[in-house]
Amino acid sequence: MNSVFTEIYEKYHRDLFQFLFYMVRNRELAEDLVQEVYIRVMKSYNRFEGKSSLKTWLFTIARNVTIDHFRKEQPLKNRLFSRLDWKEQKLVDDNPLPEEIAMQNEKIQMLYRCLNKCTFDQRTVLIARFIQQLSIMETAEILGWTESKVKTTQHRALKAVKKAMEKEGVNEW
Repeated sequence: MNSVFTEIYEKYHRDLFQFLFYMVRNRELAEDLVQEVYIRVMKSYNRFEGKSSLKTWLFTIARNVTIDHFRKEQPLKNRLFSRLDWKEQKLVDDNPLPEEIAMQNEKIQMLYRCLNKCTFDQRTVLIARFIQQLSIMETAEILGWTESKVKTTQHRALKAVKKAMEKEGVNEW
């Protein structure tokens, strides 16, 4: 199992981290979620049947870990937002990631705001397709959907982002 885990780590760690980072937009949280993914992989690898690629299986686990995190976070988030003014908070990281530096760019920040106007499923599809550069078939496998549903969700997500960008005053990218 150690050699398999090492192979998984070496091949997919960066992609896995990026996927989770784009989903939660927090470096420390993404690192925690990556660890949770690896724990689940270790516990369930013997049940991996090989019906999909190892990468799609791994990203399916990552997606489920993210969903579980958001479900657990929601009640706490509601309590925190009722007590704190988040607009006054500043995030400071002594060693920012390249992705974090890019997010500081005004256009990228605006794109993220628009991406947040999408549903969780729409955001997942856009991240998988355009950031992780997964095929429609791979995305469908990860989500447990048909390819048709992925295409439809992608189309609606792109329309939602376009509409949000228009509200931001951006007519062309």
